[in-house]
Amino acid sequence: MRQFDTELKELREGIMTMAGIAEDMIDLTIQAHSERSASKAEQVMQQDRLLDEWELRLDQVCIDLLALRAPAATDLRRIASSLKIVPELERIGDHCCNIARRATYVHPPILSSGSLERLGQETRAMVRQSVDAFVGNDAGLARMVIQADDSVDELYGSIYRELLRLMMSDPLCIERASHLILVIKNWERIADQATNIAEEVLFILEGRSAKHTYLQGDAAE
Repeated sequence: MRQFDTELKELREGIMTMAGIAEDMIDLTIQAHSERSASKAEQVMQQDRLLDEWELRLDQVCIDLLALRAPAATDLRRIASSLKIVPELERIGDHCCNIARRATYVHPPILSSGSLERLGQETRAMVRQSVDAFVGNDAGLARMVIQADDSVDELYGSIYRELLRLMMSDPLCIERASHLILVIKNWERIADQATNIAEEVLFILEGRSAKHTYLQGDAAE
């Protein structure tokens, strides 16, 4: 195997490792809230340091590959997209920390429908599928992730409106509801990160941007 191929393989495996850490953080975050666990919230914070270390490491790998190997075509797209995927994974970790910090501030619960748990699980599924799409070079799965973002946005909006109603009807809920608004916003941002990763997968595989598709017709005219 050429040295370049070995380095590309190491980059891919590094991103998979980073994605695994991010997924573990999501799982711990969900558990921290459901169990009201300060210790699991603390584990999330500790894992975030690993993500930060991997981000710096993989950024340098990408820069070295671009500077020293002069990649072309698909290889160039893969490295360029990796430079975008790596910080998306790091941001997922940041959002998990933001959610986990509030694990002990949102009890007793004020949402009774299970919608908050559903938001976390749907977002977690998007991250898993975006990583699977990257690992498996699966354009179809990447498109499913992008479509799933609409469902998460809708659920986020529904919970947000419910929290506003609760704050208006019961002032004693205001503090907990305020924390929950920050929690659901961070879940929604994680879903956006998963969507961004899926869009980069499509760019790698198809050579065209999946972002801002409403502008592409204008560009073609």
